[in-house]
Amino acid sequence: MNITYTLDQIDQAAKFVLDHSTSKIILFEGEMGSGKTTLIKSLIKELGSDDIVSSPTFSLVNEYTTDNNPIFHFDLYRVEDEEELYNFGIETYIYSNNYVLVEWPEILKNLIQDNFTIVKISLTDANKRTLSLHNN
Repeated sequence: MNITYTLDQIDQAAKFVLDHSTSKIILFEGEMGSGKTTLIKSLIKELGSDDIVSSPTFSLVNEYTTDNNPIFHFDLYRVEDEEELYNFGIETYIYSNNYVLVEWPEILKNLIQDNFTIVKISLTDANKRTLSLHNN
């Protein structure tokens, strides 16, 4: 499934992702600057959190609160190997049955077999993005 959107339509793109994802584990792929964190900010708002969202590039994970359950936001850009993920306790988050939103997920794909959604974001032009969603 694909949609094209502008920054003004980011909330509709977030709703699209939530409406079409079959998993609470959502992996975000796209080049640097494609808008992964911006889309995640809108997703977290749609999920009911009023927390300030920022990229967890250095902390590895940020936790956001809602009335129901926490949302975990990972940025794995600086993770070098799977052992680092295990040492961090990644499986605790993955199997928590909470939303787990992961930027730069390539290293994580080997650890989760199924039941995740991949969202690929591509720059269409300076103002537009194309989002491709695939449930696994």
